[in-house]
Amino acid sequence: MDWWTNHKKEYNIFVSELTIKEISLGSDAQSKKRLSLIEGVEVLETTENAKKLAKILIKNRVVPKTSAEDALHIAISAVQNIDFLLTWNFKHINNANTKEKIKHIIEKNDYNSPILCSPEELNR
Repeated sequence: MDWWTNHKKEYNIFVSELTIKEISLGSDAQSKKRLSLIEGVEVLETTENAKKLAKILIKNRVVPKTSAEDALHIAISAVQNIDFLLTWNFKHINNANTKEKIKHIIEKNDYNSPILCSPEELNR
C-alpha cells in the first residue's frame, strides 16, 4: 500500500484482467476498496499468446501446474512488454530460485522478461 501511495506516479501503471478478478474476491467492502485503487488504470488483456507462454512456463516446470494463474500473470506481463511485474508472491514468481529460469524461458520464446520484484524492492 505504501508503494501505491508514494511511488505510483513515477510509473505507467497497468493491471491485468486476472488481477482484477483476484482483487474482486472477498468481502464487498474490501473488494470495493481494492477496485477503487485501480480506477482509471489501463487493463492488460489475457491474449492467446499469453496463454501459450503460460503453458510453456508450466511445461518447463518453472511454475507448477497447480499455479497456472501465477504463470499467466508472468506471461501477460511478458507478452505485453511490461518492464516490471510487482508481486508479493514469493513462492512462484518473485523467488530467487525461479526468477532466472522464468527469464530464460520467456527470452527463449522471443519476449522480454519483466523484472520480477516486490513493490518494496522496486523503490529502494
